[in-house]
Amino acid sequence: MSALAGALPGAAPVAASRPGRLAALIPLAAALSAVALVAATGTTQRSLDAAGFGQWAYGFFADRYPLFFPAIAYGIVRAALLPLAAPNWRGWLGACLGLTLVTGLSLHPTYGGLVLRAGFSVGGVAFLSGQPMAVAQGLGAVAAAFVLGFALGFAALVARGLPRRGARGRALVRALLRFAALAWALGLLAVARDVGLSGFPRLVLSGDQAALALGLVLAAFLPHVTLDLVRPRASVESTSGRR
Repeated sequence: MSALAGALPGAAPVAASRPGRLAALIPLAAALSAVALVAATGTTQRSLDAAGFGQWAYGFFADRYPLFFPAIAYGIVRAALLPLAAPNWRGWLGACLGLTLVTGLSLHPTYGGLVLRAGFSVGGVAFLSGQPMAVAQGLGAVAAAFVLGFALGFAALVARGLPRRGARGRALVRALLRFAALAWALGLLAVARDVGLSGFPRLVLSGDQAALALGLVLAAFLPHVTLDLVRPRASVESTSGRR
């Protein structure tokens, strides 16, 4: 359930004010800002290596999936925002768990972590077993989303608690939608190299490439964000609600 909770704080919906809903845009802004910062500073593998980040600058996954770093920024910020939705000790605990899990699963042992390794392994096996490339890529995206979704979904459940018994069916549907949206996001980001970002991060992200990258990130995560913006009013069986 935590993985299906889809990678979003908000697996268990709560009554949200308009400002609270608009806060869902912050992770998207963080992902877009990460791309803009990389482009503006001319970040490359060489500059990252010189700064002591060589472990996350080189390797197969850095070359094959150059646009995964905005997904890391997106996940980290979503986890960090949990205390806004659950302003108590559970919210802070969930945020700490989320930050630890997202960072570890995305960057250990190197760039991509278990998230991209799971996706590549599942997709590779599917392709070698005779599945069409599109199907293999889709299965890989689902596997990667499961790992990243577990990190954020588990943190959200710790922070916000389970939905009320009568609302669990609706919460499950929304969790499945969030999971599907996350799989879409990771699947779209995975094709970045094939559609024009093949030189990055060995080379500087050019102006045209930066525009392409920003467009891909926006298209990737907008469905995920939209689910928060349109979420229905509901309550959650939290610690305070059970007392």
